[in-house]
Amino acid sequence: MVSYDYYRIFYFVATTRSLTGAAKALGSNQPNITRAMNHLEQELGCKLLHRGNRGITLTQNGQSLYEHVAIAFEQLENGQREILENVHLKTGRVTIAASENALRLVMLPELALFKKTYPDINIRISNHSTPRALQALKSGLADFAVVTTPLDIEPPMELEPLYSFREIPIAGPGYLELHGKTLTLTDLQNYPMISVGRDTGTRELYIQYFLKHHLYFQPELEASSTDQLLPMVEYDLGIAFYPEMLAQDAIQRHQVIQLQLHEPLPERTFCLVTDHSRSLSSAAQALIDSFRKVHSQQPMRI
Repeated sequence: MVSYDYYRIFYFVATTRSLTGAAKALGSNQPNITRAMNHLEQELGCKLLHRGNRGITLTQNGQSLYEHVAIAFEQLENGQREILENVHLKTGRVTIAASENALRLVMLPELALFKKTYPDINIRISNHSTPRALQALKSGLADFAVVTTPLDIEPPMELEPLYSFREIPIAGPGYLELHGKTLTLTDLQNYPMISVGRDTGTRELYIQYFLKHHLYFQPELEASSTDQLLPMVEYDLGIAFYPEMLAQDAIQRHQVIQLQLHEPLPERTFCLVTDHSRSLSSAAQALIDSFRKVHSQQPMRI
């Protein structure tokens, strides 16, 4: 098998049409280059170069070999350039599967900072319910997922908690008589409830939460996303559990009221989920590290 170094030296000799030029490009000397070309011709059993007063010319066999070697070296250079750009985050693509609440409460501020630092990284966000986000990760359609508990994962997927948050019961102005009262879950069953769909972790969370208190969670109205809950509450269509941070503006504007509940609502957590069986690109790893860095600099609870 002919040494790779011989082909490399031949490429520079054929490109520069000079033994001296090849030696300079390779940081070597002319005798070493000449010796290498002699060995290559001996290995292949044919003449590759004509050495004349006007420099180097290629034989027919030499030209044929050069056409193949040039393609190989150009591909190697392109691959090396692409890897260096990826490593230094000058290019790349990251696909994230995110639940709606994770996107709004955790990811958007950090994504904005990340894009300012690495403007050439392409970020694609697929907004899913938690179960569908995990399925996208499992299917290889996402590099990682940022989702909300409750969730159920199996190896090779790995879970890393990022932030904790809580939801609060809210109602519209038409329920003003409930403001300031401490209600029980049993009391809430006397009023229409609004919830997101059955294929979400949020819906399953409250089904289990009510069952734990020997009650049934039977919302009368169903929203397709968390975003739809707030306007439905504002129009007095019912009571909903809603992320406290997202509700603050509407509470301050007196568009909704926060209800006091005797039973503490379950704490929820935003989690980073990765597939341990797949390697991540430099861009994906850098974005994950930025999420972790922010998490380490502030308390768990939002």
